[in-house]
Amino acid sequence: MDIDAPLAHGIQEHNNDIDNHHHNNSSSHVYYSESSMNFDYLQGLRADAAAASTSTGASGASGSSSAYGVVDDSRALDRFVTILDQLDARVEKFRKDALNLQEKKDYLLMSMDLIKSNEMLQTMSEGEREEIMLYIQRVSSRLGTVELNVRTVRDKSQEDSLSQINALIDTMIKMGDPVMARQRCQLYLNACCSSTMDPSSHLGTVLEADVGPIDKKFESALLGCTLDDQKNIKKRLQALMGYLNKQTVTN
Repeated sequence: MDIDAPLAHGIQEHNNDIDNHHHNNSSSHVYYSESSMNFDYLQGLRADAAAASTSTGASGASGSSSAYGVVDDSRALDRFVTILDQLDARVEKFRKDALNLQEKKDYLLMSMDLIKSNEMLQTMSEGEREEIMLYIQRVSSRLGTVELNVRTVRDKSQEDSLSQINALIDTMIKMGDPVMARQRCQLYLNACCSSTMDPSSHLGTVLEADVGPIDKKFESALLGCTLDDQKNIKKRLQALMGYLNKQTVTN
């Protein structure tokens, strides 16, 4: 039996409405995903603007129609400043989190260097030693796939100073003798402690007798680094000293 055109058209429209309803629900589900919650604090901008426009429009309808649709500038400015303050705080937290990840990556790299220079490797057979080195290479390659770059503003001199510090620490790690490495690390740490900041934020020095002997070459390079770099270098050395102390006691 044939179905007349109007009835068929009505059935088709009903089916389309059902499909559109399911599609809209699906789209709504995607839009309100967990990721979209990252932008929840921005919704107030649109809400405030709409409220301001509505209130202004209402007053325009009763009196001055020329003011219709004008947003209260003072409210808008305050709202934007508040939102940007929140955004600035989130950016700062994000930067600190990235710095912490960079620090963890540095510790992982240092751990692999310490393993490669461990004296126990020398007591293993050539085949066993080669197996360990290949394993280290695989782990290092995987770590290399993670790229982190939190930029610290440095001039050319500060870049050179940081490179010298990294080279000195790398050489110390690869010494292979935990006792000598610990002694060298202590000299480096003393150099870090010999540089202090007075209340007026000027760099000062503590007498060598107060902190013990220092490595002059390391201290010279350290003083050429940025303050942020100096803090990070000291943290690295403290972590290394903790490891070397355990190694020395074990041996």
